[in-house]
Amino acid sequence: MVQSKLTATTSIRIRFSETDALGIAWHGNFLTYFEDGRDAFGDKYGLHYLDIFNNGFVAPIVNVNCDYKKMIYYGDTILIDTTYENCASSKLILHYKIYSPETNETIAIGSTTQVFLDTATKKLQLRPPAFLLEWKQKHQLI
Repeated sequence: MVQSKLTATTSIRIRFSETDALGIAWHGNFLTYFEDGRDAFGDKYGLHYLDIFNNGFVAPIVNVNCDYKKMIYYGDTILIDTTYENCASSKLILHYKIYSPETNETIAIGSTTQVFLDTATKKLQLRPPAFLLEWKQKHQLI
């Protein structure tokens, strides 16, 4: 299996609505930041939610991991690196690194795992869908 070097980076400014009474970003919003990273990755590499859906599948998240390293506050700008992990199974594994653009300090690291469900049958796909194999070939991952 070819190791993936596919990474997308996006920038987010922490909004007031994402913070608690102390101005600290609420921990649950980190999943939204991961979503922002997935969105940027999908835009850059042609593996957006609508690309998956238009091929007859949905890709629900079945696992999330997040290790918090540093607090962030209202007004802070963060960078989110999203990296694809190439695997032979029928799933999408993405890794995230959230960090400060000013200091390069790591704020959080995490990952998500998504599986493929056929939109017509609602059945889990045990083999990678054809469109995913084509996508992997296009990016020289197989």
